[in-house]
Amino acid sequence: MGQFLGIGIGAGLVSALLFSLLLKGTALAILLYLLAPIPILIVGLGWSHKAALVAALAGSLALAVAVQPFLGLGFLAYLALPAWWLAYLALLGRPGADGTMEWYPTGRLLAWTAGTAALAFVAIAVIAAPNYETFQTQLRDMTRTLVTIQTQGRAAGPARPAPDAANPASPGADSAKSVDVKPDALNLDGAKSDSAKSDNTKPNDAKPDDALKDDVADALARIAPGLAAQGLAVLLVFYLWAAARIVKVSGRLLRPWPDLPSTRMPRRVLGILAVALLLVFVPGYPGVLGVALAGALSAAFAIQGLAAFHDRSRGRPGRLALLLGLYLILFVTQGVAFVALTLFGIADTALDRRRPKDASGRP
Repeated sequence: MGQFLGIGIGAGLVSALLFSLLLKGTALAILLYLLAPIPILIVGLGWSHKAALVAALAGSLALAVAVQPFLGLGFLAYLALPAWWLAYLALLGRPGADGTMEWYPTGRLLAWTAGTAALAFVAIAVIAAPNYETFQTQLRDMTRTLVTIQTQGRAAGPARPAPDAANPASPGADSAKSVDVKPDALNLDGAKSDSAKSDNTKPNDAKPDDALKDDVADALARIAPGLAAQGLAVLLVFYLWAAARIVKVSGRLLRPWPDLPSTRMPRRVLGILAVALLLVFVPGYPGVLGVALAGALSAAFAIQGLAAFHDRSRGRPGRLALLLGLYLILFVTQGVAFVALTLFGIADTALDRRRPKDASGRP
């Protein structure tokens, strides 16, 4: 008991230190902050889930005392408890009929990773703003700021030089001279010219830029929980994989390495996705949970689609070229192919047409 207490407290302090670096705001600090859950996952997968729970509580307590209580609570809800929970699920197992250990399936673990990401986002949102209206106001202010920064960056361009009236050779000077005529020559009957009219009139149905920016910012605010939970789900999958690889290299991994390409979530996850889409229309934090869960599940289905592509390409000629082409498309399209992978993962779960595997996980 003393061993997992000591290793758990040490891992929790390291994780809390990495998390607190976010306050510095530098690029290196943000990069190290992103690694904060890995120490908790390492002790959870290499020792026990009890050590991971000790690490989560110790890190949260250290941040609450040394920095501020809100930071410790945020660390516990957003990263520490999700890391402990995923380590706990990864080590679940039961004896099979033949006496071998049946470990928790990777497909269910992937589904729980998405659900954990959605719940973690809603938890940190409630902690930051218990009042839903306050949360919405903060979210809209943030998205308006992002939209304003983007539009200002695109609108900024190279400054055009002003015409040099003093230089006769200047094109601007020639144009200035060409329009330097008497007013009587243009308006003989005292009427205004068509060009003057066009300059002083605007279409009545033209929408102001500020209103358009507000509409874009409001739309982003509605989908922001889904995007945030989607990114967190991808990060949690990466954290779990990276921690498991580290523990496996050290020889302390308590379960055999699974066949990752055969990962497939159960069909009931499709029902959970349908419920999440219905929750989107519910006001308040239940609606936020629906958006976050839909976004996180889309990431999980995309990861499953990637695994299915690996699985179905096994044993085929030119497999390496196919995989390299897939990853190149993902990189070049900057996430557009993510939608296709998500649909592929949904179809893979719904149709369940994977090739059967033998005991070794090979097709």
